[in-house]
Amino acid sequence: MPLQVEEIQGIILRGYGGLDNARFLMLAIEDVALAKSWLKGLELRNSQKKPEIPETCTNIAFTAAGLERLGLPEDQRDMMAREFREGMTGIVNPRDIPEMNYRRRALGDHGESSPDHWRWGGPENDPIHVLLMLYAEDEPAVQALMARQLPSPAAAGLRRVIEPLESLTLKDRKEHFGFRDGISQPFVEGFENNTSHGNTVAAGEFLLGYENAYGQFTDRPTLKPEADPQNLLPPAPDDPTLRDLGKNGSYLVFRQLKQDVHGFWSSLSEKAPGLLPGDPVESCVALASKMVGRWPSGAPLVNAPTADNPDLLDDNDFMYFGSGDADGLKCPIGSHIRRSNPRDSLDPHPGSDRSIEVGNHHRIIRRGRAYGAPVAKSMKAPDIIGKPDDHEDRGLHFICFNTQIGRQFEFIQHAWMNSPKFDGLYEDDDPIVGDRGDPYGLPGGTFTVQQEPLRKRVTGLPRFVTVVGGGYFFMPGISAVRYLASLK
Repeated sequence: MPLQVEEIQGIILRGYGGLDNARFLMLAIEDVALAKSWLKGLELRNSQKKPEIPETCTNIAFTAAGLERLGLPEDQRDMMAREFREGMTGIVNPRDIPEMNYRRRALGDHGESSPDHWRWGGPENDPIHVLLMLYAEDEPAVQALMARQLPSPAAAGLRRVIEPLESLTLKDRKEHFGFRDGISQPFVEGFENNTSHGNTVAAGEFLLGYENAYGQFTDRPTLKPEADPQNLLPPAPDDPTLRDLGKNGSYLVFRQLKQDVHGFWSSLSEKAPGLLPGDPVESCVALASKMVGRWPSGAPLVNAPTADNPDLLDDNDFMYFGSGDADGLKCPIGSHIRRSNPRDSLDPHPGSDRSIEVGNHHRIIRRGRAYGAPVAKSMKAPDIIGKPDDHEDRGLHFICFNTQIGRQFEFIQHAWMNSPKFDGLYEDDDPIVGDRGDPYGLPGGTFTVQQEPLRKRVTGLPRFVTVVGGGYFFMPGISAVRYLASLK
């Protein structure tokens, strides 16, 4: 089934990496009539296939509460994903113990990352209805775009829940710890040509209204034609007698992740000497690279096991078993990239196409952006290591798209990132973003370096990444946005 690219909001398939600055506005709907009028005039960018980089990109998404506020009937909202309807913090009875909440436990949102401490999106924060996403080449262009798209929130019937979340692209497309980011992305079937084995994923994994990896259509809101008198919505592909509100849309996961850059490099500076060869800085960078699974340039350890190789900075065409690294002697089994995309290393038949297929049932499209000033403008690890703690707020606006939040994003977080038992390990959670155990005291903070003749282990790793805000959103197709604006 060909993709209706002109109906898909741009950030889902394109990413717009050439637009270096972004601004995210969390909004509440105060006046429904004014908000709908504003929606009708909003200029949205679609996922054009042309390679040209546009000057700006505007996209919009809604929470479950936002759809209710706009007047979407309950029976249609009930057709949407349960995770989306419940929200990232889950439904908690006032008598429940927060730590007993399944979703918080699955996502590792406890301790300092508990939603009770969040800046936005938590149970103690004002509800959010709308997420407006603005992208442009630089900061003045973002400001100009906001002035055009939302000159006055009040005049549009909206209120800012928090101050706009600013975002930027760091030098060499790195994240704040100093590693190149955003390299491993799936190819979407029907949109991109792919020469990387096993990396093309069914469009329905990321877009509603298309067949997913199981050859099925994910549940989504459909309605009778009389509920769409202006004929704005496309027919449902699995039942042409119905109109499809979900088609060309996706579920957006947004998590604001604060990074402790000073704590990260200070901790590794203490633990690296004697563990890996080299001078203190070299051994520190080598340990960090083992934890990430790539060198700072982006070169994967599978293809550059002993030293960084900038020629491989965007190399993503590799497997683990297929590259002779079944035992993790090149790229440790518990490394961040091996957890986030296990490629051909999963049961039931590691090294086979069946293993790749199993992993592709849990893929996501990531569209994250950094926020906050870098510790060192060069973004080179030696320049970051040893810098005093400036106590500045910096991190990552983690954004991803999927159509089944539980099977995709939440599964990755729970079964791959935070699990101390991942792929035969015992007490290792993700060394970069792991939650360091759960409220019941299960182990975490250990990282195992597989090597011969004996493995080496790093223990007592603190938490380097803290969640400070988050939410689940629905990003409709462009015609579906017009439909929502037309609701009576």
